[in-house]
Amino acid sequence: MVNIELLRKIVEAPGVSGYEFLGIRDVVIEELKDHVDEIKVDKLGNVIAHKKGSGPRIMIAAHMDKIGVMVNHIDKNGYLHVVPVGGVDPRTLVAQRIRFFTEKGERFGVVGHIPPHLQKPEDRKKPADWDTIVVDVGADSKEEAEELGFRVGTVGEFAPAFVQLTENRIATPYLDDRVCLYAMIEAAKAVEDHEADIYFVASVQEEVGLRGARVASYAIDPEIGIAMDVTFAKQVGDKGKIVPKLGGGPVMDVGPNINPKVRAFADEVAKKYGIELQVEASPRPTGTDANIMQINREGVATAVLSIPIRYMHSQVETADIRDIDKTIEFAKHFLEELREMDLTP
Repeated sequence: MVNIELLRKIVEAPGVSGYEFLGIRDVVIEELKDHVDEIKVDKLGNVIAHKKGSGPRIMIAAHMDKIGVMVNHIDKNGYLHVVPVGGVDPRTLVAQRIRFFTEKGERFGVVGHIPPHLQKPEDRKKPADWDTIVVDVGADSKEEAEELGFRVGTVGEFAPAFVQLTENRIATPYLDDRVCLYAMIEAAKAVEDHEADIYFVASVQEEVGLRGARVASYAIDPEIGIAMDVTFAKQVGDKGKIVPKLGGGPVMDVGPNINPKVRAFADEVAKKYGIELQVEASPRPTGTDANIMQINREGVATAVLSIPIRYMHSQVETADIRDIDKTIEFAKHFLEELREMDLTP
């Protein structure tokens, strides 16, 4: 059963890429510390939690960073001009709230939108871009904005907006990847009888280059690496190319980034416990921490375990609670069933 309040806490905790120490790191440590044998933070900021076992050595990673914005200019009228941290579509920011983390605490700003009454017909056809995105923080001058604590380099993220649409559907910014981080934490708590030597990693800076997973996998040197990350669910405008659907269960990829032996073992576990796995074809790099884990040192047998969501990288990412539940259940059984195996493709 999904703990909605804990999920909300994890989703809303601050943590733009490179600034995970602003909130989410402490939440992860607090939730995991009593359920693992060792826990530490490395020099890049990854949280690495170890449940000891005789083998095989497995690293399961969910990234804890968020996309966001950074102030790069404060104009004379007190407006903030911002640049993206990670893959932010500027169109999603129009008429939205941004939560900033200043040297004087949290502050909010709004991205203004010119009323249609004041727009020329040709202006209505122009999409928003980073040259037109301006944030109003309630200041009338650069000096007043600085007095509020804003500086060049101040980071911000989409303001919290967690809503439960129905009994089974939720919508909120930052299900990518906080919903998988939540699932990994709950699976870590649930795993009991296991042979596997398990490293749960809340990785940093995935959205800006898979950096946390790179250094964590080098340090751990796992035999198997599992990235837990969201994937696309069927939604309006997908032109029928997206296969996974909300409510259809966890998703596992097939493709060059995926070790076929690990993938076949996942199917065996799913069948044993009556869990339906949705399949996603990934003929190119998956865009997850599995990319960088796979080519660590002498190579790692990797796979991707995903929760499907709609409207990725927007303020209204949408997921199905049943998918979250089944992902936790599957991850627990996968880790408990894992034994030494031939990983050569």
